[in-house]
Amino acid sequence: MALELKQQVRLSQQLVMTPQLQQAIKLLQLSRMELVDLVQQELQENPVLEEGIESEEDRAGVEAAAPGDSPEAADATEATAELAPTDLAGAEPGTVAEATDAEKIADVDWQDYLDANPHTGMSEAVSPDDRPSIDATYTRRETLSEHLLWQLQLASLPVEQEVAGRFIIGNLDERGYLTSPLEEISRQCGVREEVVAAALAAVQEFDPSGVAARDLRECLTIQARVLGIDDPLVLRILDEQLDVLIKRDFRGLSRALGVSIEEVAAASLVIGRLEPRPGRAFGGEEPVYIVPDIYVYRVGNDLHVVLNDDGLPRLRISSLYREVLAKGNPAPKDTKEYVGDKVRSAMWLIKSIHQRQRTIYKVMQSIIKHQREFFERGINYLKPLNLRDVADDIEMHESTVSRVTTNKYAHTPQGIFELKYFFNSSISRVQGEAVASESVKERIRRLIVNEDPRRPLSDQRIAEMLRVANIDIARRTVTKYRESMNLLSSTKRRQVG
Repeated sequence: MALELKQQVRLSQQLVMTPQLQQAIKLLQLSRMELVDLVQQELQENPVLEEGIESEEDRAGVEAAAPGDSPEAADATEATAELAPTDLAGAEPGTVAEATDAEKIADVDWQDYLDANPHTGMSEAVSPDDRPSIDATYTRRETLSEHLLWQLQLASLPVEQEVAGRFIIGNLDERGYLTSPLEEISRQCGVREEVVAAALAAVQEFDPSGVAARDLRECLTIQARVLGIDDPLVLRILDEQLDVLIKRDFRGLSRALGVSIEEVAAASLVIGRLEPRPGRAFGGEEPVYIVPDIYVYRVGNDLHVVLNDDGLPRLRISSLYREVLAKGNPAPKDTKEYVGDKVRSAMWLIKSIHQRQRTIYKVMQSIIKHQREFFERGINYLKPLNLRDVADDIEMHESTVSRVTTNKYAHTPQGIFELKYFFNSSISRVQGEAVASESVKERIRRLIVNEDPRRPLSDQRIAEMLRVANIDIARRTVTKYRESMNLLSSTKRRQVG
């Protein structure tokens, strides 16, 4: 078979992932706090960006200006014409985003802009609204190690015991349990094992009670001693039958200890008030408070969407740098090229943030359209919804909707919810339309909360009750939903007395 060279003309479509498009896509999926951090970073790195009140002139420079005369200004805005706002959020794989407007900045009247936005170059006084919130001024929460080391300093132990105590505290896990054997700590700190044991006994007397225990039994026993609990039955259960108590086998405990179930129930209530994780109050990371991206208000019979812009800096391009690109400016070519590059970057960031806000608004409007009954009547009326439904409604790509709903929260009349919360798989009904999985989870939670604690509902029984309520669900699905809500099994929920 002979080989030959031929020229062919082929028309194809492909997605051009310019750096600007990549940045715009990245902005879509950032959380509110991440967006604020990114904007603050850009304010530090890009000298042409400044924070201030956005004016009509700013919008004129960012949205769409008529073509100008300056070649440098044309270069400075070329990048912003690569992707039109309407194409940004809806770009689909296999398509090239094309510009619909030529955006220029050279013809903006800089003198008017400067008069409307005087800039002295000096730091302005901070208004009360710009000051940090009171929760941002709180001190850092004390850690368990810091709390114990403070007590160790006040304990006036011998030098070797204090050294061993520091190593003991350093080997505690987040629960407050000692995870290393005494011989290992002895080897680490270079003191005798009996000294380490004496130091351990001292640390176990510190607050919180039960700290530095090596297992659950020792932890609860220490707490019982510190609290002065001397009930023989309680101490005997802790010493001999703790594993049986954990399994909630009250009848087995009654037979093994030779006492009535009522006595076992009373002792278990006492033990249940002890803390199995002494380090709980100190463990974990600092809480991160959710600031909604969107507020949904009810006004009469209508639901209105308001974007939360509080705390998000208002960006604009500095007039001092714009003058460098003005016609007739004698600045060197290298300077104009540098400033033009920074202006392109700044304008694209501003446009991308505006587009991000518009896209979030559209998605929330569509969610309200599909889930209106939820906003008016509550979680039991949440409907099955997928990303495709919203994407088709707002004429954007499904991946764009996925990015927009990531790490975004809405304050609604029913509470604060992540946007992804409104997208649910469906559970079939015995008769009628399907129901959202989150509604089914809420039904399961309510059944468990309202159950008789002496006769808790099994997963099979819950499935049967839901089937009577016209929800066709299998027992294993009930188990999966219960575990996802961190609810114990019926055996571990059982109580007596």
